[in-house]
Amino acid sequence: MERTRHRPLASGRVSPKQALAFLVAQALVGAAVLFSLALRWRGGSLSIEWFVIGAGLASLLVVAVYPFAKRFTFWPQAVLGLAFAWGGLMGWAAAFGSLAAPAYLIYASAIFWTIGYDTIYALQDARDDAIVGVRSTARLFGDDVKLGVGVFYALASVSAALAIWLAGGGIAAFAGLAGFCAHLVWQLCVVRTGDPPLALRLFRANRDAGLILFAGLALDGVLKAI
Repeated sequence: MERTRHRPLASGRVSPKQALAFLVAQALVGAAVLFSLALRWRGGSLSIEWFVIGAGLASLLVVAVYPFAKRFTFWPQAVLGLAFAWGGLMGWAAAFGSLAAPAYLIYASAIFWTIGYDTIYALQDARDDAIVGVRSTARLFGDDVKLGVGVFYALASVSAALAIWLAGGGIAAFAGLAGFCAHLVWQLCVVRTGDPPLALRLFRANRDAGLILFAGLALDGVLKAI
């Protein structure tokens, strides 16, 4: 594929053995982070919250499936969302030792958001994907890509709003959500097919959308703590 042919593995700058070593190193770092989230001080002694460990390990199933998703479904973006958004579950599990409705809703919101922005990302490769038979939501939606992305952005916004409401979020949290939604609407207004550079810019712009939402949630937490 033209866009990815200069990546380290594809270009031969990194060997499969080196990539495997890097993967193992990342896995060890991830394991250290997971155990740090699961550690608890109880009665003056250190214990492990095994629910958190189990929730973290379960994510590996989705991560293992994702690299092959484009081979058997037009919804690899959904599989990516299931993997990327797992942090929404982990944060709640680490804080409370269990899962509840707000965690599931923010997880769903992040999945829907990922489907939307990764569909925009996939617009860069729609022509090459069609040639080699690789599947994606960008190909599935075709000329209706704006509608498809809009549906999932709307679902992401509604799910996030419900999560914030059930978690007792305040004005700052909903202000952050409003800014997030406005950013998604802007993306929908300008996105189009046949313009790979624009698709990449809009995909990267979701960093800002996430930061806006995060800022509102963080401010809301600070205000409640004062």
